[in-house]
Amino acid sequence: MLGQLPSGYSKAIHGPYDPAIFYGKADMPLSQVKVYQLPAWLLRKQFYNPVAYGRAVSRAYWRWNHKYALPKYSGLTPLLQMTVGLCGVFYVMNYSKISHHANAKYHW
Repeated sequence: MLGQLPSGYSKAIHGPYDPAIFYGKADMPLSQVKVYQLPAWLLRKQFYNPVAYGRAVSRAYWRWNHKYALPKYSGLTPLLQMTVGLCGVFYVMNYSKISHHANAKYHW
């Protein structure tokens, strides 16, 4: 499974492989799903499969990478985005320690 191309990928049809693209069968968007079709649509999305989560995260990373980090003139945008993201992660990790340091009007 690791190191293999997706089963829906064909070099003759799609050209060079791009990890940011989903090569599977296109499904209808959520905005076009009828209420009675919703359970079947959710089951097709494989919310229960951890491998699908890994693939989705990988596609999101490569889309971000192609848009912000890999262009010739990317500038400071990827560095600033990573800095803000890491600040948010460390804030969440240390929230239990930070929340006890609240300012109080009276200290008695």
